[in-house]
Amino acid sequence: MNALATSTTNLVEKENISELTFPKNDVLTDATEILNREKRIKRAMTLGNTRKSKVRIVFEDSEGMKTVETTVWGVTEKNIILKKTTIIPIRRIHEIKFY
Repeated sequence: MNALATSTTNLVEKENISELTFPKNDVLTDATEILNREKRIKRAMTLGNTRKSKVRIVFEDSEGMKTVETTVWGVTEKNIILKKTTIIPIRRIHEIKFY
């Protein structure tokens, strides 16, 4: 994940994520980056469930890069689950930042 991508993202509210369209391809192509993303997602879920800690998720929908600050409540094979069953496809996540 490069610094330029995080500095040019639009902050969105988690309540608006369900209105976004997500392409089918993965935004990451490097196997190491994909593995790192997986580890960070699991850590984010653990922190969300044990400490109610928020994270910053940098993801990409059909219109471009977005950022949301939220708590990760659950993870499935293909999606992360936020509050009120809002989901973001894992394949569209560039980075998860911890506070």
